[in-house]
Formats: sequence, structure tokens, C-alpha cells
Amino acid sequence: MTASAKTILITTLAEYQTRFWIPVAQRLRAAGHDVELLAFDDRSAEMSVAEGVPVTNMYREGLKAGSSPDDRGAFDTRVASYGLDGTNFLFSHERFTFGIRDSAALRRRFMIYANAMETVLDRLERQGKHAELVQELGGFLSVIASFYAARRRNIRNWFIEPSFFRGRMYFTPDTLGAPDVMPTPADTVSSEVRAYLDDTLTQRAIVIPKKDQHHYSAAFKKIVNLRNANRLVEKLWDQFALGKHQEFGHNLRHAQVHAAMALNATRLRKLYQPLPQTPFVYYPFHVPADMALTLRSPDYLDQVATVDFLLRTIPDSHVLVVKEHPAQIGAISAARLFELAHRFDNFVLLPPQTNNYTVLDRAAAVVSVNSKSGAEALLLGKPVVVMGDAFYRSCPLVYAVDRLADVPARLRAALAAGPFDPAKGAPYFESAWRRSYPGELYVSDTKLLDTFAASLRTAIAAPDRAN
Repeated sequence: MTASAKTILITTLAEYQTRFWIPVAQRLRAAGHDVELLAFDDRSAEMSVAEGVPVTNMYREGLKAGSSPDDRGAFDTRVASYGLDGTNFLFSHERFTFGIRDSAALRRRFMIYANAMETVLDRLERQGKHAELVQELGGFLSVIASFYAARRRNIRNWFIEPSFFRGRMYFTPDTLGAPDVMPTPADTVSSEVRAYLDDTLTQRAIVIPKKDQHHYSAAFKKIVNLRNANRLVEKLWDQFALGKHQEFGHNLRHAQVHAAMALNATRLRKLYQPLPQTPFVYYPFHVPADMALTLRSPDYLDQVATVDFLLRTIPDSHVLVVKEHPAQIGAISAARLFELAHRFDNFVLLPPQTNNYTVLDRAAAVVSVNSKSGAEALLLGKPVVVMGDAFYRSCPLVYAVDRLADVPARLRAALAAGPFDPAKGAPYFESAWRRSYPGELYVSDTKLLDTFAASLRTAIAAPDRAN
């Protein structure tokens, strides 16, 4: 391997991720790059060592290096050095995802991971090596601590997330915000993009990254799935019998949450209604507690409250149609949705299996925080009111608002304007396509691994394209 003055640091948070990142690292190393995995669970570190891939066990390293993770003074100093005015906001994702109430426990996790990251970066600095950090976009403290430690030293952080296009992804540098990829139309629309858009409209299928496909099943099926049950037993044995650290170690809570979702989904069947024949506005529920809400658009984290506001302010001529996210059926409180149904007769909850394009076709307008449904509506020429930090927010064809109170006026403007020629959207989708790269996370097919590694190398080598 050719010596390199740059080291690519890649965070990996769980075994399934590490099974992907190991062959990616091997490909990058074969191409002449120094690569080091930053493993946030013990099994991932062990797997990397076994495959001969350089790795730091971030949990174990963070415990033994730097300040005591329980030292509040050291924590406050660290937070200040990262330019942060407190951490309640950054901790909110783990509070909602893992149900962690204990701030001291969150501070401890943050300090352990920040200690480890500072130690890694100190070592590379002593060796005269420049680092670049690569992470899947996420709101977990492992990702957050790594990001801010790197940012303090002006080290580039690449966040990877799926794009609107199947089999393509975005590499966004140095921000947790959504990639801004549709502010201006492209000068021409390629035949490849036209064919993709036409095919999407013909198939009428939503974009599901392969890494997330297992989420798109009924809530009850997730509970009775034998593979899930076996995996839960394995993780509990690792955690409690063998003492292995797991970044996603809230296994019993995870099982309880899915059991509650199954019960919720069963209750909600009584509330489902067919598509109304009267004019309606469509609000697609987002995945609850996803970082697209917790960190990118925190004003709209309580989606039931948002829907309540829309029901109180929607024009009298329309009803509001909502649908659960198909990956998280039952995740929205059934009790709160029943309360809405009892209070408002302009509220319609669709069965979650209803095809999204069928709903969009019939909708007079779409109100979205930052859902891909907003982009799908654009594809159909439907007026879209976007409230949050979305990759299509800057597109001149949408009606963007800065606060919830502005939605009623913008929604009325969107309804008055009505649908537009879908061909107007194609140049903006071309712009978004040009900013994306081929590849998918956590798909261990040999050809797709080659594609992903090549795209990662290209993105790092051409930062202006991402910017």
C-alpha cells in the first residue's frame, strides 16, 4: 500500500455496519489510502482486528484516556471548546430514541466518546497525518462527539445519507443539516435522469434504501420474527453475560417499543378510513424520533401537535389526510390519534399500506416537514408546503415557511396556485442528481461495495461538488 499523509477515519456503531465497513476499508487501503475504523461497540472492534483492518475501540479508549467521564468540570470545558452553548439539544436524539432521562449518563457517554476521538486525533497529529472523518448521518452521541471533536480542529466530516434517488447517496461536508441540492435548475436534463423520473412515475414505488427494507413490515411481524428473536437473545447474552459494550445497547427497551407498536397498530385499525372523495391536503407522518426531526427540524418533533394545528387552520373547503410512515406502523400514539379523531371531523387517517403516489395524485396540496413525500409531490406537479430542513426546501417550486404559524397563509397560497406542469421540476431533480453519488450503505454485495468505495474516494477528492 502506498503511504498516504491522509487518514480516512470511519465510524461504525454496530456489527451490521462493521460487516460493511471492513470490505470498504480494504478496498480503500488497496487504492493507497490509510484507513482506520472507529468502532463504538466491542464486537465491531474484534471483527476489525480479525480482518487486519486498523481500528480503535472508542468506548474502551475513551474510558482510559483523557479526563474522567464523570468530571462535570471537564465536561463543561470540553463543551465550551467545541463552541457549544449547552448540550440539551444535542442530547435530545438519544433521549427520544433510547428513553434516557439521566443527563449525567448522557454526559458520561459524550465524554467517553469525545475522549477517544481527541486521543485518535492527537495521535494522527503527532504522526503528521491529516485526517478526514466519514460517518453515516445520525444523531447518536458517538456521531455527535466525533463530529464536534473533528470540527474543533477544522477536520472535514463527511455525512452520508440516502438520496431521493434509488441506489444513490449524498456526501454532505461539515454539517448535520440537509444537503441543499435543488436551489437552481440544471441547464439540461440528461436522458438518464428523464428515464429515472419516468420509471419512478410508472412504477409508483417509494424509494427505500436496501439497508432499511427490513423496517417496512407490519409491526406484529417484527415481534414474531424468528431472526429478530434470536438476535435479541444473542445481544442480551453479549451484553449481560459477556460484558460487551454495545452502542445500541438498549435491547430490552427496543423490544418493548416494538411490542407497544404492535398493540398500537392493532388499535389504529379501527381508525383507518379510505381516501375521501372530497378535496384534501396530505400530511405524511415522518419516522418518529428520526434525526430529521430531532436535530434537523426539532420544532416539529411532536407530529400530533403539528397535525392538531393543521386541523385547526386548514381551509373549510378541505379535510386533512394523514398516513403513518410505512417503516414505523404503530409508532404514533394511538390514544392521541383517537383523540384527534374525536375532536375533528376533518381528520382522515389512511391505512399505512396505501400507496403514497395514489394519495399524492388525489391531494390538492402536501404539507411536509422534510419527508421525501414532498419531493415525490413535486415530481407530480403538486403544490408543496415545506416546514423543515429538507433537501428540496430551496427549490423555487415549493412554498417554504420558517415557522408553523406561517403555514396557513402559505397553504392557502399553494391551494390557490394549484398544480403546475411536472416538467418544470425535472431540471431541479437533475441538479439534485448531479450532487448525488452511486452506492448504498450496508449492502455487502461485491459489485456494490466496489461502487460505494469508488464514490467515497470521488467525493473526498472533489469537495466542491458536495458544496
